Amino acid sequence: MLKFIKRIIRGIVVAFLASTILSVVALRFIPVFFTPLMFIRCFQQAKEGRDLRLSHNWVSIDRMSDQMPLAVMGSEDANFLTHHGFDFKAIESAAKRNRQHPEKNKLGASTISQQTAKNVFLWPGRSWVRKGLEAYFTVLIELFWTKERIMEVYLNSIETGEGIYGVEAIARDNWGLSAVQLTKAQCALIAATLPNPRQFSSKHPSSYMLKRQRRIMREMNYFKPWR
Repeated sequence: MLKFIKRIIRGIVVAFLASTILSVVALRFIPVFFTPLMFIRCFQQAKEGRDLRLSHNWVSIDRMSDQMPLAVMGSEDANFLTHHGFDFKAIESAAKRNRQHPEKNKLGASTISQQTAKNVFLWPGRSWVRKGLEAYFTVLIELFWTKERIMEVYLNSIETGEGIYGVEAIARDNWGLSAVQLTKAQCALIAATLPNPRQFSSKHPSSYMLKRQRRIMREMNYFKPWR
């Protein structure tokens, strides 16, 4: 009986590893048209009796403004091009700040790679299981994808507004532009909302958003041109 259970467990582990690795390899080349979060948000909208909204238009990274990657690096992950999925200095800094100021909102240190892994393969949440799977998929995409591909998928899969996903969709919704037409200021404003794009608006920015936008624009000057 024990041998049988071991074979079952071994089979589950092998199937999990094979399926996840194959899916990561496939998505290096295939556009990500839907993510788990998109379906979760649609379910939430239906449950609350609201009209369903899902606006998402996949575009390749060469059809986005070259300022957009710089904006999200300035906002979310300054060391994106040099780390291997995890920014341990940022994690240490965030942990220290959270210990010193427990009364404030928790400061996160997720990299763009980690957020991409979560957006594409997982669900929102803070459980240890979810975080463990996030780390696993982060290692896989760093191993099998290029940095450019990670950035491309990230910019296409991030939630950018209520029912809006990706840079192309928010550019069209806000300004009637395609992603490649976005200015530096518009890219910075989109990036400024990413901590909570359903609360913070890039279409009707508050003074707080404009302050974040100015800071991000300053940070963008420290990065080399994306292309």
